[in-house]
Amino acid sequence: MPDMPDTRPAPQAILHPDAMTLTPVSKPTASGAPALLPSGGVLGRVPGAAWVLLLLIAAFSVFGPGFLSVANLLNVGTQSTILLLIALPMTLIIMTEGLDLSIGAVLTLCGVVLAMVNISTGSVPLALLAALGVGIAFGLVNGGLVTGLGIPPFVATLGTLGAAQGLALVLTDGQSVVGISDAIPDLYAGEWLGIPIPIYIAVVCYALFHWLLYRTRFGAYVFALGGNREALKFAGVSIHRYLIAVYVLGGVMAGIAALLLTARMNAGHPTAAIGMEFDAIAAVAVGGTTFDRGNGWLPGTVLGVLAVGVLRNGLNLLGVPSAVQVAAIGLLVLLVLLIESFKNKERA
Repeated sequence: MPDMPDTRPAPQAILHPDAMTLTPVSKPTASGAPALLPSGGVLGRVPGAAWVLLLLIAAFSVFGPGFLSVANLLNVGTQSTILLLIALPMTLIIMTEGLDLSIGAVLTLCGVVLAMVNISTGSVPLALLAALGVGIAFGLVNGGLVTGLGIPPFVATLGTLGAAQGLALVLTDGQSVVGISDAIPDLYAGEWLGIPIPIYIAVVCYALFHWLLYRTRFGAYVFALGGNREALKFAGVSIHRYLIAVYVLGGVMAGIAALLLTARMNAGHPTAAIGMEFDAIAAVAVGGTTFDRGNGWLPGTVLGVLAVGVLRNGLNLLGVPSAVQVAAIGLLVLLVLLIESFKNKERA
């Protein structure tokens, strides 16, 4: 049986019905070889997120006191780890034309549950398992609402956002949960070879997601869910199963991130990660992942996370209020979109 033709712009995933597999392809060049990088010269091949990150580093190195110190750069990396852990699954969710507005609230609830279980049992592993259980449960609910009931992701996850936030407030009566084991904050403050432990955790998580997205059939299906969903249906692939899976991954990563968040705050706080979903979506958008055609780039998400982290850190050094920082992140997203729009016009 011949391959199914597809006239959409590359890159995207094309399903071969006879092989029941997905093969990511790129737009062919004049020579017939796939184009791995955008055309338009060396500068045109640099992603907009990289330009913005370099611009932010240059600006804060001049105006931010102590920005380029080793201690501060490690601090930027450490503080960015929690955001990266939830931005990784957010990338996959957005690639499948979905959205998870609840991930910040679920992270908060996971942190509260982790702290409460740790205090009651004295066990860090049990506390982590409880947090993972909460995250997985909300991931299943989100996936079920979107795929089983056909509720738009924005509406479905907005509802679970409220549920998770409400549960966190009810469980804590609006107060911080203090008295956790010293092993938890020690994890966040620990180092190995001069590098903070949270950075190692983030690197391992990124490596796993990179392998999952680019080296497995699951990753190929994620690309196809956003770029060639009809081909998946034609091949008999259970689309609902894979859509639910990406939301469950978001819950799992919220549980892992809760360990770092609780360690960082030395407590479980019912509003600790409120609004972090906005930072995660911004980082993914800055990194170049779009809501259509299955376009996604995990290295770009890392650049986006670092850009958001550098921006927040630099503004903190300058004494800028947190409310203004939120507006600055929104402007950051617009700046990257403008850069990419300009580059696309240059290539056309």
